[in-house]
Amino acid sequence: MRRKLSLYGFVLLLVCATIIIRWEVLYQTLHLLSSFLFLLFSDFRFASSQFSFALLDYFVSLILLFAIPGYIFSNKKKLLKEGRVAFSSYMLAVLLSLFLFAPVISNNNPDFQKDISVTRLLPPFSSVKILFLKNEVEAKSGNKSFLQLKKEVVKESFNPAVMYIDKVEVAKDVIIYYQGGIKSEIAKSEVVLREGIPQTGTRLFLLGTDELGRDIFTRVVYGTRISLLVGMCAVVLSLLLGGLLGFAAGYAGGTLDLLLSRLNEMFLSFPSIFFIILILAFFGNSFFAVVGVLGFTGWMSLFRIVKGEVVSLKNRDYFITARQLGLSHSELLFKEALPVIAAPIIVNTVFQFGNVVLSESALSFLGLGIGNDFPSWGGMMNAGQMYLSQAWWMICVPGAAIIITLITVNDFGRKITGYFNPRLSK
Repeated sequence: MRRKLSLYGFVLLLVCATIIIRWEVLYQTLHLLSSFLFLLFSDFRFASSQFSFALLDYFVSLILLFAIPGYIFSNKKKLLKEGRVAFSSYMLAVLLSLFLFAPVISNNNPDFQKDISVTRLLPPFSSVKILFLKNEVEAKSGNKSFLQLKKEVVKESFNPAVMYIDKVEVAKDVIIYYQGGIKSEIAKSEVVLREGIPQTGTRLFLLGTDELGRDIFTRVVYGTRISLLVGMCAVVLSLLLGGLLGFAAGYAGGTLDLLLSRLNEMFLSFPSIFFIILILAFFGNSFFAVVGVLGFTGWMSLFRIVKGEVVSLKNRDYFITARQLGLSHSELLFKEALPVIAAPIIVNTVFQFGNVVLSESALSFLGLGIGNDFPSWGGMMNAGQMYLSQAWWMICVPGAAIIITLITVNDFGRKITGYFNPRLSK
């Protein structure tokens, strides 16, 4: 009988594969982390000036990549045992891996673009030759090595030390290179040479490039972060609004229940797309505006579920007894009501997460998403619709990512529904 790989075994496999494939990046990141910690004690002002979210992102990914296998091995008897795991759980582990380890998995800046005449609209599995240029870091002797290492690890949106070319030739005093069929020259003093020969390399674009020469694979990986982060934040906001208002309406009843129920019906009757456009027109299409509007337009279904559960719950003997014992409203909510109504809330939240991911992609496709500061699957499809006949991968790749994510989330929601209500899974 064939044994199925456990979920934690699959996670361990993903992490180990990432470590093996990206060991050089991890080694450089580890060196960068040790240098940064040393600078914190020797030159705190300089270290604090160099700290950034991108640097923290690499450090957190490095720590988690080694902490997760350590945790799994320390609890291997419990975690690695055989068990039935749905396919959606494996896909969810892949999505979370992309979310947590994006800088290590891609190791490129999603907005990096250069030499568009060479890199524009390249199909999947295309490779481009790189000519390395001299780009010395100007800094104090003690900080120069740190800055140089940081530039190698933390990729920026522009790198003056690389040039994408078609081919290169060596002349007497200059280097001749070709870009898009155009011949150009550069002085040998500006090029990295080894025994008089220009140092070159190649870069593989696994999923091709877009109209600006940006790597589709890197943008899809970082787009996973945006979709999951927007989904989680919006769902939490909907959970707080729907849960608290639903509990208040069901527990208090009377006038408060009437007002909140009419407010809920008003939001349900008003097309959400108009409300979303109205809010984004006032506050702009920033990350927080999109999270706020998606969270604020998704609390209605949860409100009705929580209200119905609380109405039936407050007439039960143990709840009446707890209220007569003097428990506060918050204690009644978290200690008495929440454990009972947790199952329908969790199921609704999972399905709501899929709806938010789809809504964020739709908004980005319409130009109402989080803007151009972050890569988004919907924004990538919006840009690709003008090049559908030339570059099908610009739409198909992010579209496939959206479809896979929605199928995974919906299947995961059905599994959770079957777990809490086994009769529905038969």
